Amino acid sequence: MANAQEPRVRLPELKLDELLEELQARIDAARGTRDRVHSLLEAVLSVGRELELEQALRSIVEAAAILVDAEYAALGVIGPDGTTLSAFHTVGVTEEQIADIGHFPEGHGILGEVIRHPEPLRLEKISQHPASYGFPAHHPPMNSFLGVPIRVRDQVFGNLYLTEKRGGARFDEEDESVLSTLAVAAGVAIDNARLYEEARLRERWLLANAEIMHCLMSGSERAEALKLIAERAREIMGSALAAVALPVRDTKSLTVEIAVGVDAEAHQGLVLSRQETLMGLAFSAAAPVTSDDVHQDRRISPDPPRFHGLGPAVAVPIGTAGGGVRGAVLVAREAGRPVFTEHEAGMLGGFAAQAAIAMELAERRKDAEQIAVLQDRDRIARDLHDLAIQRLFATGMTLQSAGRFIEHPEAAERVVRAVDDLDETIRIIRSAIFGLRTREGSADAGLRTRVVRLAGEEARVLGFAPSVRMEGLLDTDVPREIADQIMAVLSEALTNVARHAHADRAQVVLTTDSRDVSLTVSDNGVGIPPHGRRSGLRNMAERAEQLGGQFEVSSPDEGGALLRWRVPITRSQVT
Repeated sequence: MANAQEPRVRLPELKLDELLEELQARIDAARGTRDRVHSLLEAVLSVGRELELEQALRSIVEAAAILVDAEYAALGVIGPDGTTLSAFHTVGVTEEQIADIGHFPEGHGILGEVIRHPEPLRLEKISQHPASYGFPAHHPPMNSFLGVPIRVRDQVFGNLYLTEKRGGARFDEEDESVLSTLAVAAGVAIDNARLYEEARLRERWLLANAEIMHCLMSGSERAEALKLIAERAREIMGSALAAVALPVRDTKSLTVEIAVGVDAEAHQGLVLSRQETLMGLAFSAAAPVTSDDVHQDRRISPDPPRFHGLGPAVAVPIGTAGGGVRGAVLVAREAGRPVFTEHEAGMLGGFAAQAAIAMELAERRKDAEQIAVLQDRDRIARDLHDLAIQRLFATGMTLQSAGRFIEHPEAAERVVRAVDDLDETIRIIRSAIFGLRTREGSADAGLRTRVVRLAGEEARVLGFAPSVRMEGLLDTDVPREIADQIMAVLSEALTNVARHAHADRAQVVLTTDSRDVSLTVSDNGVGIPPHGRRSGLRNMAERAEQLGGQFEVSSPDEGGALLRWRVPITRSQVT
């Protein structure tokens, strides 16, 4: 009964409904946290599954927008200089809006603030921050902001930018914590994607090197191997143009042997200085040389016009300083594409170094084959001299002695003729022996070298270096007598430019297709006066007529003079 008399326990100043509501709110918050953690884990797993770098970056920015419920999200990749953005991946902005806004951000304003200070940045209004200076035209309005850096192996790779939390709310500490956690997972995913990409790239370089080695060691022509080097370099480096230049013997110049891709014809056969061009500098220094914009680079001669529409470029030597440099490779991307990184230049340099080794092995093999041929020639020459000639000489002496005992005049005459024939046969065999023992490579400089030398000599008189381009097998297909005529015509043409044209640019183009050889000399001077002296032009025309060719002189619409000298080089046509 006493217990019945005790007062009921009353909750101090708190109603039961309020307690239930609070409990429900906490349950909802717990469920929300659980769901958010699940979403974060799903995002981490989704991002971690991507092995392609571009797709991994896309997945990261999409996951970030979903996790913090942002209308707009972006991932900015920091460039090699560490102060600007080299790539920008967005979510929430349409392609039409991007086109209207223009070029992607470079990392100024609020975006640059996160680059300069790689720590999380949370703003209720972007416009209130001192670093903000507004948006470009056609940019959608943005107020709330959350930025978080992404680190890959303690290096800042880029930043996540989130704006406009849905519902007009602002980003809170929980959003910042979730996004920071995603950034850590993103760093691991990006690192894995980069390692995967690097492994695939190395595999492609190895396959390309094996292909070039097989091409050279199987006895293919050098031009075919050089074209393969250019094509593989262009494909693997993601470039629009690739060119391979080799040194011109006994000169300080390079000539572009092979060019593939955009405007390849403008580069093919071009003669370049070793000191004033990208490939020349790479060859001379035995080190990579890069350009952010090859079209505007001062190291590129303006004549002939080339590299139109191209931007980043890199040239690397074929070979190393210790092992000898055999040439240079240049690749160039379209304007607006990313510049070549130091890592990319190193990969291309390693490929070129391996190509140089393959070229060296092929040359050694060719030299060994040549030595075998020469040794065989020496053996044949010795056998002819020691056996054939001695026996023929002895036979001739025997016939001469026997001729004294022949009384029949006609028979004696036949014996004398036979002895004379034997003497002539001995002379022919001796000539053949001399030819067999004559070593190749003792001839004078080839046509390419002579043309480059002459252009260099005439540069002192002209006041500028003429542009030179050569194509075809000039040293092997053009006979010596025609080569001498070409040098005379070229010398006369450049002398006329120096004396009469008042030009500041001249171009020499020498080509052959194994049937004809063509020499073209043009300038931007005053042209050929109608009543001027024409003795030099007459001499050029006569030289062409003597060889069964043609000579033309014209004045292009853009001014100056254009000389075309063309003759056949096939044996049936040359007299």
